[in-house]
Amino acid sequence: MNESPSLPKVIFYGTPEFARYCLDALIVAGYPIIMVVTAPDRRSGRGKKINSSAVKEYSVKKKLPLLQPENLKDSNFISHLKNLQPEIQIVVAFRMLPKVVWKVPSYGTINLHASLLPNYRGAAPINWVLINGEKKTGVSTFLINEHIDTGAVLLQKEVSIGKGYNVGILHDILLKLGAPLIIKTIEGLVSRSLSAISQKISGKEKEAPKLTAENTRLDWTLQVEQIQNKINGLSPNPGAWTVFKNKGEEGRMKLFKTNIVTSLPNDSINKIVVKQGKILISTKGGYLNCIELQLPNKKRMNASALLNGYSFDDNATVL
Repeated sequence: MNESPSLPKVIFYGTPEFARYCLDALIVAGYPIIMVVTAPDRRSGRGKKINSSAVKEYSVKKKLPLLQPENLKDSNFISHLKNLQPEIQIVVAFRMLPKVVWKVPSYGTINLHASLLPNYRGAAPINWVLINGEKKTGVSTFLINEHIDTGAVLLQKEVSIGKGYNVGILHDILLKLGAPLIIKTIEGLVSRSLSAISQKISGKEKEAPKLTAENTRLDWTLQVEQIQNKINGLSPNPGAWTVFKNKGEEGRMKLFKTNIVTSLPNDSINKIVVKQGKILISTKGGYLNCIELQLPNKKRMNASALLNGYSFDDNATVL
């Protein structure tokens, strides 16, 4: 009787909650995590409080060996990695690794990406599939190479995108797909039953660039469905934003939750209207009902709470 192959020694790279969930799945499955690598602590907020990544907090709790290198090409860091002799490295939501790092393990370095590659390569795939109104997405494991998200694909798992999904909902669905896919990928590599397939490029692939102030601003020349998609694709964070004008002053408004109302006759495009305790914005194809939003110097709140102490004049608009 043939013995099953022993579990390979793993170095894990990751930072946010998505990565923490995957690291936990590896621990539960019994994989020997010989090192965790995560982002350095950063100071943020008004009090410049030191913030640690979700992966660091988990690793400390589980007493896992941990490194937080500023420079991934540091000679001491590289030497330490090589001395550990990892058989496989897993990367989930981490910065790009230099070749000298990803070439270390014998089975290679696997990245989990939250899209069906080659579509939506880049930093924000979950956001952009929603912004673009896609009907399906998924997760992919692939072997890291010199370029971003271009390596040969190992496994993929597809999922439908439900009506009204936002980033928070889709994130949690993909997270639960991704962790078992990593384990299945490792099993396939160790048993040599899995082959990597080069990504086939047609030139029509959609991308997932980093979110910026420019590409998170709402464009009111678009149809109402496209605006709704963008709001879903940026909620709960960072939030889609627009400039609005009210009582002769301009400010920035963030929209987190909206729905489409087509049963009312439209006012002129871009007009903010308050009807029956609702904040509505007139757009091409219907109104956006602003359910949850944020105005300057105010907390994020629902429309009814905002209207308790704030009013829009008859000429209020979004720009």
